[in-house]
Amino acid sequence: MATPDIAPVMALEPKTKLSGKVLKTTLAGALVDVGQNIPGVIHISQLSKDTVNKVEDVVREGQTVEVWVRRIKKDRIELTMIQPLALEWKEIEPDMVVKGKIVRLEAYGAFVDIGAERPGMVHVSELAHGYVKTPSEVVKEGDEVAAKVLDVNRKKKQIRLSIKALEPEIEELKPAKKEEKKGRGKRTPKKEAAEANTQEEPKEPELTAMQIAWQEALNKANTDKSFKMKRVRPNTSQEQEDILSRTLEKRLPTGG
Repeated sequence: MATPDIAPVMALEPKTKLSGKVLKTTLAGALVDVGQNIPGVIHISQLSKDTVNKVEDVVREGQTVEVWVRRIKKDRIELTMIQPLALEWKEIEPDMVVKGKIVRLEAYGAFVDIGAERPGMVHVSELAHGYVKTPSEVVKEGDEVAAKVLDVNRKKKQIRLSIKALEPEIEELKPAKKEEKKGRGKRTPKKEAAEANTQEEPKEPELTAMQIAWQEALNKANTDKSFKMKRVRPNTSQEQEDILSRTLEKRLPTGG
């Protein structure tokens, strides 16, 4: 029976972190007391990420070590000294939300460490709503971000993420309508019809410089002609009066 200070074995789950003391080392691994009623066992392959040729090169009897639960069996608890991944490939599914840290920036996107075997990639088009020229405009290395899983390819070991999928879309601001100038008043149907008729009236063709010069010459010629005619008329009338006077003098009888 488990003592009060010992957690029930059934309460332990894979990836649970424990602290224990090395009781014995063997060629195949080490026996560790983790405070349970069954022993913990670390296989030599689980002592380090690097290849281990001799158990004593990593742990010794009496040493306190930090371990993680791999699986639980009836007679033992299998442990590992290699920190497990936060997310295994089988645990990653589309639409799930993950958190991580930006670990690398490229021209085409950003890579996020989400605790999986490989970092997830956020394409530049998935960083934010709207146009993004380069990832550095939105994020930088070391930033903690949340993202949504778009797709996972376990065969190729690729994870596609989106940051903008978790952000609300920004509505485009429509330009405000220009206020009508003061004094114009409201546009009535009659006023609009009058404006339409005014716009439809054909405009007089604009004269070219040559046409303007020609018109001025014609106007000047007409003015000179009119002036000459006015001056000639008085002389003609005077001539007629002189003739008439002489005629009358000849016909009228003289006294004497």
